[in-house]
Amino acid sequence: MPMKTPQARPLVINGRFLGRRATGVDRFAFETVRAIDELMAARDPAVAGLRAEIVVPAALADMTNPFAHVQLRASGKGGGLRWEQFALPQAVRGGLLLNLCNSGPLLYRSQVTVLHDAAPARVPDSYSRSFVAWYRLMAPSIGRIARRVITVSEFSRRELCEAYRIPFAKIGVVYESGEHMLRMRGAGDAREAGPDMHDAPDAGVDAVAETLRQTRPFVLAVGSLNRHKNFQLVAEAAQRIRDAQFDIVVVGGGDARVYGASGGALPGFVKHLGYVSDEALVSLYRRAACFVYPSRYEGFGLPPVEALALGCPVIASRLPSVVEACGDAVLYTSPDDPAELAALLERVTADAALRETLRARGRERTAALTWRATAVKLIEEISPWLM
Repeated sequence: MPMKTPQARPLVINGRFLGRRATGVDRFAFETVRAIDELMAARDPAVAGLRAEIVVPAALADMTNPFAHVQLRASGKGGGLRWEQFALPQAVRGGLLLNLCNSGPLLYRSQVTVLHDAAPARVPDSYSRSFVAWYRLMAPSIGRIARRVITVSEFSRRELCEAYRIPFAKIGVVYESGEHMLRMRGAGDAREAGPDMHDAPDAGVDAVAETLRQTRPFVLAVGSLNRHKNFQLVAEAAQRIRDAQFDIVVVGGGDARVYGASGGALPGFVKHLGYVSDEALVSLYRRAACFVYPSRYEGFGLPPVEALALGCPVIASRLPSVVEACGDAVLYTSPDDPAELAALLERVTADAALRETLRARGRERTAALTWRATAVKLIEEISPWLM
């Protein structure tokens, strides 16, 4: 008796993220689609019969498809939010639409949308008024019309329920991974890279090279101008340390608007490198004595997981989502206690055995967090609507 061919299951993926400057949620989208593509290549039972395509605005028609088995289709004029709200639903043609980056069209019901957190509701001063107002309208509406809402932690599941009144049972959870960092080209490493998440001139090439050559240990902090990222805590901790036997290296938004706000001059062992390429960042992670993550609010906490994947010990804020993602693989600090952070910085930079213990725990923790697992769980979550 001939075997039955699996029934085709069409899935249309919102490709808006492929045409804009990349962020953390875009990393999630790219790596999840890449993992789905690899499952299709391997003919994994999880994607049996799946026919997936990613739709982008017509202006991106000439872009190279980064995926081998997920087809790329350009459709609809314009771009950005307007394209997503009006052109995208027409391009889907009645199929199931998957939105991976925090928003989706409000007039299309056959969709599954990933909402990563409730940050616009919980830390609104980190965003513009218009952005907060849009999310106040969009997120509850998506919660009502979508077939399923996906998020990235049990913490965010509770947050979306409380902040946007999305029914708890309607929200599924898939975790993120840091394994993409292992593909990136770092110092002496020519592995395949994903999209450059910094998307800015690498202004600190010489400074990065000098930092990597030095023998003095350094602590790495990746800065941001968003208030809830709380990088002022790093500055306040640094000011409490006397005769430091290590440097603090700041990548990203490391300027006086962030670090000078704590009052007083910063000590000389704090070095600002500015924006760097992903390749340079990987090299810094691999050389750093530890990585500091002082955020006040996160839906998952991808940067510490990325650091752990590269064997970098981590000191992070004691947040429910970060504890959920990292377990006992990191050292935790209060986001409001610079003295506690200063003590941890001195401790971890001076204790090689502690750093090796944290590296071992990090390898064990990140081994369980893979993009394949993310993709398999996501397909499982949306399968009831893949007809």
